[in-house]
Amino acid sequence: MLAGTISATAAPESAIAMLGTPKYAADFSHFDYVNPAAPNGGTLRLHAIGSFDSLNPYIVKGKPAAGLHHGFGIYFETLAKRSRDEPFSLYGLLAETIETPPDRAWVEFKLRPEARFSDGSPVTVDDVIFSWETLKAKGSPNARATWARVVRTSEPGPGRVRFTFVDNRDRELPMLIAGFMPILSKNWWQGRTFDATTLEPPLASGPYRIASVDPGRGLVFTRNPDYWGGDLAVNRGQYNFDGIQFDYFRDSAVALEAFKAGDYDFRFEGDAARWATQYNIPAAATGAVELDVLHTGLPSGLSGLAFNLRRAKFDDVRVREALTLAFDFEWLNKTLLHNGYSRTRSMFSGSDMAPDGPPRGGELALLEPWRNKIPAAVFGPPYMPPATNGSGRPRANLKRAAELLSAAGWRIENDARVNAAGANFRIEITIRRPSNERIALAYGRNLKRLGVATSVRLVESAQFQGLIDSYDFDMVFGFWGVTLSPGNEQQNYWSSQTAEQAGGRNWAGVADPAVDAMIAALGEARNRAELVAAARALDRILMWNHYVMPLYHDAGQRIAYWTRIGRPATVPVYGLRLETLWRRPDAGK
Repeated sequence: MLAGTISATAAPESAIAMLGTPKYAADFSHFDYVNPAAPNGGTLRLHAIGSFDSLNPYIVKGKPAAGLHHGFGIYFETLAKRSRDEPFSLYGLLAETIETPPDRAWVEFKLRPEARFSDGSPVTVDDVIFSWETLKAKGSPNARATWARVVRTSEPGPGRVRFTFVDNRDRELPMLIAGFMPILSKNWWQGRTFDATTLEPPLASGPYRIASVDPGRGLVFTRNPDYWGGDLAVNRGQYNFDGIQFDYFRDSAVALEAFKAGDYDFRFEGDAARWATQYNIPAAATGAVELDVLHTGLPSGLSGLAFNLRRAKFDDVRVREALTLAFDFEWLNKTLLHNGYSRTRSMFSGSDMAPDGPPRGGELALLEPWRNKIPAAVFGPPYMPPATNGSGRPRANLKRAAELLSAAGWRIENDARVNAAGANFRIEITIRRPSNERIALAYGRNLKRLGVATSVRLVESAQFQGLIDSYDFDMVFGFWGVTLSPGNEQQNYWSSQTAEQAGGRNWAGVADPAVDAMIAALGEARNRAELVAAARALDRILMWNHYVMPLYHDAGQRIAYWTRIGRPATVPVYGLRLETLWRRPDAGK
């Protein structure tokens, strides 16, 4: 029997899958996308933008330093570890076994007796329970909402901990406990304030320690020679460097020049225009720098401009549709983006979860109870963003936009849009990346043709974080990433529960019972067909309500790296992972 298979009665397993069974058997030696013979040694130098003022990545206050989050895996660890070449499966890390019944009303873990924090102290059940209690009370809004759905914890036996849930409708909860809850040291945090920023390195159990901190400018991780989990199959071929260094740069332009100079080793490039125009460097011509575009199996996610629904001017869906009509993607892509992108029509573009034709079957069944409370267009063809001829003068779209604004009560007076009270329609677009400024300014020119006054506010990263945490903006660029197994992250993005939670990701302020119902359906899905139906239904409601103006996406990962760094030949469905890189022994210093 494959690891993770759930029998009629719960039994301890080495892995768990969201749907179906995990790919890897209990006796697997390593993930297929790593190089198990990768050499160890050297330092991986990376970059970050802006600054930082905290070493705690799990609270609202402050801006945490790079590399600390458990998703990277070098510092904090979780009970189980995610594989990156299947939709959603977790394999025991701090936990030796995972047990859950068919209805997933609870989940139980047996801790590895050899698991240790970096000071040599054991990882205990008390640490696990403390982590849950602390994150539920003082963690980020999303963490508090998630962990609050645990009704109680218990200790069924030595080294065992069980989490029992408020109800068993959300089948993803055991996965979240296993793979997304960092395990903190109870003893270390005693006498310290968890929800305050700190530059004191917290105690953790991962393969690296923090060697040095230069506040706001950089930090260095060094390999823990006594790391407890180096021989585990889930870690083999990963964490190959003796040190990992993050250097901070003022902005992305400065960071790119530093890369060209060889000041750090590896970067992901998210800007197609920059990729097309700024990587023609001597080091690439000589082979010292490698440039690759890696194709993954991930859905596109949603890159877009969020309308802040907490502002009355965005209340009317006709207004939001009108403002969307003013965005001329075809001209932007041709003129500014070197035709490097495709227009996003769905949060799940590039996957089977993107809507296809009118809703039918299970998807229609989910939507039907909400027919009178959601846009009628939801029941027709999938959402398609408005297109233009690329001339830069989208007259037909602007004409339709003007009609919608007038119908919503925004009339033209002295070449400006005003409401019944005579107040001008003004929009401030908040950005933190200089590369987004030209996009916002081009969009603003079309809004001006509609009589909508537009300004662009470029702020540094710490200020930007403060503005979005307090929802103090009109419109903001954002990205809402998705996986092949969407679930509870959608609650943080779109649910009524998170609409007013400071520090959350529901930037648009969506508070829609129909959206809540589709998010719940994602968590309740028992097979792939049910998951796809829920994802499609959710996507239709979000898109046809115009809560976010979708922008564009590309089909792969753009990577640039100095060839002193090696990478695996196999790229998993979730894309290349930094923890799988290594330093070539013949690369010198």
